[in-house]
Amino acid sequence: MAREVRLAAAAQIAPGKMQRFDGDGYRLVIANVDGRFHAADDRCTHEEASLATGNLHGCLLKCPLHGSRFDLRDGRVLDDPAEEDLRIYPCRSDGDDVIVELD
Repeated sequence: MAREVRLAAAAQIAPGKMQRFDGDGYRLVIANVDGRFHAADDRCTHEEASLATGNLHGCLLKCPLHGSRFDLRDGRVLDDPAEEDLRIYPCRSDGDDVIVELD
């Protein structure tokens, strides 16, 4: 059953930035794209590199290791060498909080 977890204060992640969060068996990256928050696994599906140290261009997240790009809106992989889509988690802001739905 899914549960909602407050992972950050919205002010903690500036627009155009992202941050890694660990805990409860999850390693997530949360990105702020023009005031809208997106949450995903923080492991590239190719070599498990931390995506939080990659580059964010709009909703596109680029892996720092081999350059695979993922769309944070749906997790779709856009560039090789990754072939598997990225897991995305429902995420929203609620007042000053960033809430992620975990299963």
